[in-house]
Amino acid sequence: MAPTRLDEAAGLTVADVMHSRFATMPASAAVGEVRAWFASSVSHRMALLADAGGRFAGSLLPDDVVGVEDGAAATAFVRLAVAPGEPAARAEELALSTGSRRVPVVDGDGRLVGIVAVTTDLQGFCGT
Repeated sequence: MAPTRLDEAAGLTVADVMHSRFATMPASAAVGEVRAWFASSVSHRMALLADAGGRFAGSLLPDDVVGVEDGAAATAFVRLAVAPGEPAARAEELALSTGSRRVPVVDGDGRLVGIVAVTTDLQGFCGT
């Protein structure tokens, strides 16, 4: 399926353009674990940390772990998230405000339910 183009997203919600399959790391992850996770795939551009109940604990970008000892606790930088019912344009705005071009999607109970990613060429939502 071709990505949904940003200029065709009017009227769509975050739920319409998000990935519902995504990986999380435990909120208690060590920096070395996060660094290894980033190194395992070029598509890993934002680490989503969640507690045992799947609630969003924060996110990390690759630059957040530069110069930090491997054994140190990964201190998540809680960045903005969007809700599934918000306009897709809001997710686009937030995703483009980070170098990762990603934004977590969190439901009303604080659980991670997806991630929105903007394509490298900044023309569409990845995988939609």
